Amino acid sequence: MKITDHIKNANGKTLFSFELLPPIKGQGIQGIYNAIDPLMELNPPFIDVTSLREDLVYKEHASGLLEKVITRKRPGTVALCAAIMNKYKVDAVPHLICGGFTKEETEYALIDLQFLGIDNVLVLRGDARKADSGFIPTPGGHAYATDLLGQVVHMNNGMYLHDTEPSSFKTDFCIGIAGYPEKHFEAPNLKTDFKYLKQKVEMGADFIVTQMFFDNKKYIDFVKLCRENDINVPIIPGLKPITSSKQMINLPKIFHIDMPEDLSDAVAACKTEAEVKNVGIEWMINQCKELVEFGVPVLHFYTMGNAEPTKRIAQAIF
Repeated sequence: MKITDHIKNANGKTLFSFELLPPIKGQGIQGIYNAIDPLMELNPPFIDVTSLREDLVYKEHASGLLEKVITRKRPGTVALCAAIMNKYKVDAVPHLICGGFTKEETEYALIDLQFLGIDNVLVLRGDARKADSGFIPTPGGHAYATDLLGQVVHMNNGMYLHDTEPSSFKTDFCIGIAGYPEKHFEAPNLKTDFKYLKQKVEMGADFIVTQMFFDNKKYIDFVKLCRENDINVPIIPGLKPITSSKQMINLPKIFHIDMPEDLSDAVAACKTEAEVKNVGIEWMINQCKELVEFGVPVLHFYTMGNAEPTKRIAQAIF
C-alpha cells in the first residue's frame, strides 16, 4: 500500500514507523530481525530501508603499493525490503540514491522493486563518499535528487531510458523526498533550499520525510511555510532520541542541526551515560506528544540499529 493511502486510511490518527540500515557486508539478516522484532508490536504500517553509496578503500600489497578499491559496505537494500515484507507483512520503503548507481542500474532496480510489489520509494541524492570533499556523481548517474525523481516519474508514465515511445508497462510508485526544516547544509539559505523542495513536489513527489530535529518549532514553521506555498503533501517528521553525550557533538556536526539550549544543559548536568539516555528519551517523548497534538501524520524514527530507545518512546505515545 502507498504511504499516502496509509495516512488517508488512518483518518487523522498519527502512525508509527522507523528506518533500518542494511547489515554490514558479511553479516546475516538475523541481526536485522532482532532489531525489528521489539518494534512490531507497535504495528508500523511501513519500514524504511536505507541505501548507502560505494566507498573507496586502499588495499596495501606486499610490494608496498596501494590499490584503490571500490566497495559497498552495506549492500542489499532491495533484498532486505523483500525479506521484511515477506516476514512481517508490512510495506518496505527502499531509499533510492544518486551516488553509486548509473541511470541504467536505477532503472533495473525500480523494475525489480515493481516486480516485488513494493509501492513506495524515498528519493535522495545521498551523501558524499568519505574520501571526497563533496558529492561527486557516479559516471552515467544522476547528480541531483531532482534528476533521480524525474526518472522515477518518467517510469510511472511508462517512459524508460533509451525508449522513444511510452511503454504499456508503467510503474506506480508513491514517491517520497527529503525535507530540511533547518535547510540542507549545502544550500546557501532556507529560501533557496525551499525552492528546490517545491520543485520536487511539482514534479510529482507524494510525501516528505524531514531531517531529524530537536526543536518542534523548526518543524512547525517548516510545515506552515510549505502550506503557505501550496505544498500540501504529507510532511512526516524524522526523529531520533539522544542516547549518548557524544551525540550532542556528533549529530550537529554530521547532520548540521541545532540543539536546543535546554536539551544541551540537561545533558551537561548528567553524571552518567545512563542519565543522558534517559534525558534524551524523555525529551523525545515530550517532542512526540507535542507533534501528535499538532497533527503529524506519522512519527518516523531513525533507530540507527538500536530499537530499545524507540520502543520506550513509542510505548509512551501510542
